[in-house]
Amino acid sequence: MTSNDRRPPTEGAAVGETIMVDLPSVRRLEAVGFRAWPAPNVQYDGSWLIRLTAGHASKRLNSVNPLDPSDYRDIAIRLEKAGKRFSDYGRQLTVRQTPLTPPQLIAYMDNEDWAAFGHSLVLTADLVERDFGDGIDHLPIKDIGRFVDARILIGREEPQTKAALTEIINAIKPECGLFLFEDLEIGPTAVSLVVQDNDLAGIMQFAVAEAVRRKGVGSALLDASLRWARLKGAKKAWLQVEAENEAAVELYRRAGFTEVYRYLYRTPTAPCVSSDAQRSL
Repeated sequence: MTSNDRRPPTEGAAVGETIMVDLPSVRRLEAVGFRAWPAPNVQYDGSWLIRLTAGHASKRLNSVNPLDPSDYRDIAIRLEKAGKRFSDYGRQLTVRQTPLTPPQLIAYMDNEDWAAFGHSLVLTADLVERDFGDGIDHLPIKDIGRFVDARILIGREEPQTKAALTEIINAIKPECGLFLFEDLEIGPTAVSLVVQDNDLAGIMQFAVAEAVRRKGVGSALLDASLRWARLKGAKKAWLQVEAENEAAVELYRRAGFTEVYRYLYRTPTAPCVSSDAQRSL
């Protein structure tokens, strides 16, 4: 591994540790992340991946994603062109800043006083040595419409996002597991979408209803999701979570997840914040 394969260490979220960012791991997790949550409109400007989605305001689905730290030519011109594309979609120009973002682009945004928000962690957990016991207690459902209705209800999202969310899930190419926990009295209590991509499994759309939080539902849902992923052949699980969601971060750390890298979002003006990384827990 060359020196170009690593970036300077960053401070850990929960316990103050420092981690050295491994760029090959970042590149692979970024790639599976894009496949796990596909945007309907994808364009490239050099190695800058531009993702836009008309029907859903998720930041990850509406952002510029630089993928090569050495691609920093014509920064101002390229951002202006990207801004026009975002404007055509009625979106705010947003850059997703990861360890793959060129330092020159970061310096440009800093000098122009771009806002920073949506600080998130990417965590992974080994599944090979994990003991799940025998069998499986919860099976994924096949009804995407039912899953989407539950996700919108639990996440308190706008009902009009149903069509876009359904389209996104239908567009996922790798195998998916849709998990839904329900209560006879209060209805849907928790949802999780697991995307199985070769030896990696992404935990997406993980949300627990406010009425049942801190009652073990999140742990049970996570265990069911990981158990299914392991049975499907996954050796490692990954997920994204907002750093300020302390309850979720603690849940994942107790389950054996550790930090690989961080990302955040940058906009030239005050951000119009929308749901992205897991926040409902």
